[in-house]
Amino acid sequence: MNKTLTTVFGCLIIFVATTLGATIVFFIKNQFSKKFSAIVGGFSAGVMVAASIFGLILPSQEYSADLGKWAFLPAVFGTAIGCFFLLVIDLITRAIGKSRGVEKEKQRLTRFVIAFTVHNIPEGMAVGFAFGSALAINTQAAMVTALMLALGIAVQNIPEGIAVALPVYKFTGKKSKGFLWGMLSGVVEPIFALVGVVLASQIRPLLPWFLCFSAGAMIFVSIDDLVPDSKLDDTHVGAWAFMIGFLVMMLLDII
Repeated sequence: MNKTLTTVFGCLIIFVATTLGATIVFFIKNQFSKKFSAIVGGFSAGVMVAASIFGLILPSQEYSADLGKWAFLPAVFGTAIGCFFLLVIDLITRAIGKSRGVEKEKQRLTRFVIAFTVHNIPEGMAVGFAFGSALAINTQAAMVTALMLALGIAVQNIPEGIAVALPVYKFTGKKSKGFLWGMLSGVVEPIFALVGVVLASQIRPLLPWFLCFSAGAMIFVSIDDLVPDSKLDDTHVGAWAFMIGFLVMMLLDII
């Protein structure tokens, strides 16, 4: 196994998978109805909440093991800081929106894309850290483990690409923008994967904080933007879409 090529492949596949998920917008024929909007909002929220819990907060506990009885600190305070960060972004976008006459939907779109992009940073760092550690250990078993982690994150990035592209398409009405922003939300992953490879030993203590910070940002935007969009009259369409998105993402994360 060529370790350099495997590392490059692992760092790139996570971005390719997000891009693959974003292509879903090109297969949608009609404009968004109220029912479909509720489904999109619910599904995207379910994916984001599950990804936050199973893909970010729970793994952060593994990286926090060295803190002993204080291992809860990154989960509690990291998540709270992530929520606060999105609240600040919300206040900033509202202030800019009022001064420049930016529509409320565009303000929400900015907040949503920022949250998802931030979420992808620690995922990329986790993959890079795994490959950086594998290169340091210099065994095939360690490299295979890192590759499996990258492939696992890549699989879960497909519905994440969908979860970004569809709401952006809904907000803008343009499939090209839905695909573009869905793809761009994953660009940070290979970049920070490279950072992780280079700084494997140095970033490890900070990784649980990054993971939970991202989880807090994603949960905030899910509750603030997507869950309200999933409510359709007296029906439970949005709630079922949320559960489907949550279960799909949970299954992929656990696997």
